[in-house]
Amino acid sequence: MKKIKWYKILLCVVAALILVVGGYVAYVLLTYSRIPDNTALTVTGNATEKAKTGEEYTITSYNLGFGAYTADYSFFMDGGKESRARSKESVNTCINGCADIVLQYSPDIAIFQEVDTDSTRSFHIDQTAMVNEKFEKAGQYDNVFACNYHSAYLMYPLIKPHGASNSGLLTESRFDVTSSLRRSLPIATNIKKILDLDRAYSVSRIPVENGKELIIINLHLSAYGTDAAQGNAQMEMLFAEMKKEYEAGNYVITGGDFNHDFTGTSKEYFNPGFTGDFSWCNTFPADSIPEGFSRCMDYAEGLVPSTRNADIPYSPECFTVILDGFLISDNITCTYVQNLDEQFKYTDHNPVLMKFILKDE
Repeated sequence: MKKIKWYKILLCVVAALILVVGGYVAYVLLTYSRIPDNTALTVTGNATEKAKTGEEYTITSYNLGFGAYTADYSFFMDGGKESRARSKESVNTCINGCADIVLQYSPDIAIFQEVDTDSTRSFHIDQTAMVNEKFEKAGQYDNVFACNYHSAYLMYPLIKPHGASNSGLLTESRFDVTSSLRRSLPIATNIKKILDLDRAYSVSRIPVENGKELIIINLHLSAYGTDAAQGNAQMEMLFAEMKKEYEAGNYVITGGDFNHDFTGTSKEYFNPGFTGDFSWCNTFPADSIPEGFSRCMDYAEGLVPSTRNADIPYSPECFTVILDGFLISDNITCTYVQNLDEQFKYTDHNPVLMKFILKDE
């Protein structure tokens, strides 16, 4: 009788586990949805200026790492230990710190990636509101936010789950942004899509006094779970968009987190003798860049990594690489570019600063 009783209890426990796991899997799959392509974005702010040819302007790019990555932080998806920011106070310190770093350079345009609006991992703090407030105090800026991905509640790690995420791309501009569009990038069509989530870039339009437009493309390409075919498809779509705008006579700046070794050699440069294989930093497909475009890589003060792998707290032993940067059309002159060495104190990225001039053609 006792054996039968324990057998029934075991069956009930197993059945309960199956129901819980099955229910969770069903929840994740049923709540999964992609944001529609060509979604018009809301532009707010009080900027009124048009861009001019012949004048030097400054643009920055900075991945904020959802406000979690203090220098001693390690992330579970990189092989580290932590899944969320440590506290609300830590998130506030990191986001404010990143914004202050950028604002000290008085950028005309600033693009940010991995900016959370309502995520478990960052204590549901609206980081766009924080950055916008900083820029509003600094001058007249337009701002536009594009949701890159939103996800169901991730029940892992079990002790402190990563939770639900809402994260995206934020663009700040001293110039009037007349319109902005969210473009959905190709992603995995199999079960991998649950891990890689949605992906997009934003296309913001700034009028130039000569009647053309300055196109600012803000992006954060796929990282975890990306295969070569998917990465190539994302690049093909991005490059086609850039080419279309260039052929229309516009000026084009594409910037952000490419999740590729941007220079093609930085992985070896910063990590001599490294034999591991990180799929999120495959070599940038330089041969596929459209005619009329180039990478800005003439670093004024030498090579500085833009990203660290967060498997361990930051130290000289960390794996580092250049993932972030700018592509420009040849009707733009890059007069200065540099990855700024901020020692990853507020995020797992360093900011990139570029100065440029729109040619009068």
